Amino acid sequence: QVQLVESGGGLVQAGGSLRLSCAASGGTFRTSTMGWFRQAPGKEREFVAGITLSDRYTYYTDFVKGRFAISRDNAKNTMYLQMNSLKPEDTAVYSCATGRRGVLQSVRAGDYEYWGQGTQVTVSS
Repeated sequence: QVQLVESGGGLVQAGGSLRLSCAASGGTFRTSTMGWFRQAPGKEREFVAGITLSDRYTYYTDFVKGRFAISRDNAKNTMYLQMNSLKPEDTAVYSCATGRRGVLQSVRAGDYEYWGQGTQVTVSS
């Protein structure tokens, strides 16, 4: 079973940057597609960014394109989300997740199997 632990969240002013990390242990990190999701208070969880196994393809939801960058270091079993030009509407709990077997890329939460506990990102105006 894969265990995921996020870190790097915090409070930042609008326009600032944060780098989130997702450390994986056990299981199939190296054979899984990975993704970042977020959930703001009173809102549904939404897809933020994904990265395929080979690290050759990354994809983002429209509202973070050009500002966020996802990456992974398979040797360290760690995935990252570099977040720049943060906006107050980026405030949410950010969670990482591993894709189910056979999933190459997806924006659907149901296609992800293991989840971290989340890390809070708060952007002040």
